[in-house]
Amino acid sequence: MRLKDLAEHLGLSQTTVSRALNGYPEVNEETRKRVSEAADRLGYRPNASALRLATGRSGAVGLVTSASEILGPHMSEFISGVGSVVTNRDQDILVTVVNSLEEEMAAYRRLAASKKVDAVILHSPTTHDKRAKLLMELGLPFVLHGRTDIGKPIAYLDIDNQGATERATTHLLDLGHTRIALLNGIKGQTFAEHRELGYRMALKARNIPCDPNMVVNTPFTDELGFRIAQSMLAAPNPPTAFLPGSMMTALGVFRAIRQAGLTLGKDVSIIAHDDVFPYLNADNMYPSMSTTRSSIRQAGIRIAELISQILAGKSSADLHEVWPVELVLRESSGPAPTR
Repeated sequence: MRLKDLAEHLGLSQTTVSRALNGYPEVNEETRKRVSEAADRLGYRPNASALRLATGRSGAVGLVTSASEILGPHMSEFISGVGSVVTNRDQDILVTVVNSLEEEMAAYRRLAASKKVDAVILHSPTTHDKRAKLLMELGLPFVLHGRTDIGKPIAYLDIDNQGATERATTHLLDLGHTRIALLNGIKGQTFAEHRELGYRMALKARNIPCDPNMVVNTPFTDELGFRIAQSMLAAPNPPTAFLPGSMMTALGVFRAIRQAGLTLGKDVSIIAHDDVFPYLNADNMYPSMSTTRSSIRQAGIRIAELISQILAGKSSADLHEVWPVELVLRESSGPAPTR
């Protein structure tokens, strides 16, 4: 099927169909969806080589990540989401693996100079991210997964980490818990700072001082979750509840609770953050895990769509999304034990 055939089938001009398929902002959402569904149903595929010659674009989206992240469950889920969109648009994902911030900055300079990618996805931002500043200076289009403050408007998609953690902490406080451990991400990363702020705000609302020993900043792994929880549970005044920042960390905490001879949901409670991994279902765990929930795969899908909008000419200042986070209460969060 040619573009002309698809346009005639829909009763639209070739220009409108082309712009709808390429994400141009002047095409309304209803028309864009109608064209996209018809293209999928009828098997229309644009000629990638012709499109690249016509637009001067490479047809690739760049992602620079560390060696430790690329093999992790969070990044694999995220890339799966991005890939499900770009593949349907005959685009490629160019992944560059680096070992330090200096290497990452150099990678962006190479990508901008070589024009191997049309845009990049920037992830794991800090509160004042140097990488975002560099990309602005290089004129390389990008969408940020998260938020940062560099004094200029940038396109981003984030979740309400502050609100999610505040709600989860408040729920545990309502259950009588006052010794609540926050197993957070790396200090300085925006999502971790937002989560700690939500945690502190919930405690402050109840006039409960924040014990610095109850807040830990580490990467999200099962082993670190186990070791931290094991140490905390062996302390003289242990936490009665944990807020692990990921399901991977929560698995380690769960293991430490069982090893200590305690019962999850009775002696110790957990509300974890769930990025919705297909192989780790919080509802099927025993006991089932209470979570704050937001799909990282869906975030990858949406960011790929935002990349298309930027390449179609939409201003970065108009692309700001913060998704609410669902609090799902299950068996792992119960009343504080009486001691």
